[in-house]
Amino acid sequence: MRIGIGFDIHPLVEGRKLILGGVEIPYEKGLYGHSDADALIHAICDALLGAMGKGDLGRYFPDTDPQYRDASSLTFLSRIKDLMEEEGWRVGNIDSTILCERPKLLPYTERMVENIAGALMVERERINVKATRGEGLGSIGRGEGVAVYAIATVTR
Repeated sequence: MRIGIGFDIHPLVEGRKLILGGVEIPYEKGLYGHSDADALIHAICDALLGAMGKGDLGRYFPDTDPQYRDASSLTFLSRIKDLMEEEGWRVGNIDSTILCERPKLLPYTERMVENIAGALMVERERINVKATRGEGLGSIGRGEGVAVYAIATVTR
């Protein structure tokens, strides 16, 4: 068994959709980024890549490549699943925490879990998504962005 950790953070801006875990969440702002800026999927991708010793998301999907402009991050996760299969790795489990002051994310976490499990073709029980607030502290607490921590285990 190997373990990897992932982290991602994106600012909230007007004029973008808020997408987390492949779920579009109704809100007046969205995450700024080259792709769909899905910080949850980005952190999970980095955790899986880290567990395999394969670098980070930017190595495989650089933000300088126009083909990834506004791309669904679930596509990135599916491609990482393919890489895992090619090298004989399997997901043990994934645990993640989204730090977001607003909006409330609890109503959306089950759909996030379903999307992640579907992209990785694993049982839902292997995926956990939690959300917490910044309690008014720092940029997250002021509602300026969203950050995500993820940890993943992989086995051969």
